[in-house]
Amino acid sequence: MSRRVTIVMYHFVRNLRHARYPEIKGLDTANFAGQIAYIRRHYQVVSMEDVIAAARDSDAELPERALLLTFDDGYIDHYTNVFPLLDRYGLTGAFFPPARAILERTVLDVNKIHFLLATVPDKGRIVTALEAEVEAARAAHGLESLGHYRATYAHANRWDTAEVIYIKRMLQKALPEALRSAIIDRLFRQFVTEDETAFAEELYVSVEQLACMRRHGMHIGSHSYDHYWLDSLAPAEQEQQVRQSMAFLRELGCDMDRWVMCYPYGGYDASTLEILSRHGCAAGLTTELAIADLDGSTPLKLPRIDTNDLPRSADASPNEWTKAA
Repeated sequence: MSRRVTIVMYHFVRNLRHARYPEIKGLDTANFAGQIAYIRRHYQVVSMEDVIAAARDSDAELPERALLLTFDDGYIDHYTNVFPLLDRYGLTGAFFPPARAILERTVLDVNKIHFLLATVPDKGRIVTALEAEVEAARAAHGLESLGHYRATYAHANRWDTAEVIYIKRMLQKALPEALRSAIIDRLFRQFVTEDETAFAEELYVSVEQLACMRRHGMHIGSHSYDHYWLDSLAPAEQEQQVRQSMAFLRELGCDMDRWVMCYPYGGYDASTLEILSRHGCAAGLTTELAIADLDGSTPLKLPRIDTNDLPRSADASPNEWTKAA
């Protein structure tokens, strides 16, 4: 038995080769099936409730090579492509939809950015349009120079180029909220679609679909209300995000003694942790890259690995993460 658990993070899971947006960053359904086969061969899949129970009781243990499946952002992919496969094999997963997308059927800014990037092959066109917006708004909003923004945010990570990260960070957090939302809306309408409602209906799960998944043993947790970087918000705004997302979970009939926060973008700060503790949050999922050790990890700061960190074939040899588990 063990006190360690590998927590895997997923986002889009769709037939990318035949999708309208093949450049969207996600996992192809065939590769997802292959990865689940690999996981079933090398790990023992546990539930979110198993992890919570072990986190709360220092004497409780998990099976060797325990693994938890987590799915962020409430995409319809999770109902149509993920849920049936998990149900077929008797596996459970934890799903974290941002409440606003489900309840209001509006496309979240984070997804407008995703599909903007997936629609425009030449990212320089987006940069040009974005920087023209920044220049036009500089005086009214007291913005920094473009050179400052480029130096601060144009840095590649292990998944994206410096140009893509620059676009993401400018539209996610660098600019004032009202301004960046207005810019995102204009870019989305210009490059993707003007029919946001129809787009949202095709993109996200419904309340009824989430309720069905929950009845079949899937865990539904919080991904905040608006999917903002929580650590970019004042404590009062963070409190509102938490309260609104908790109300959403209550409407779904979730067990509020074991509710979990999955931090949008992995962002949180001391205020976030204090608010979650006060509201009885059982666990928090980050984007820190590591295997979670329940003896060494604070329950509100559990690390995860990405789907890209595991093989996608049943007959693949155990990789470094599997060996480390």
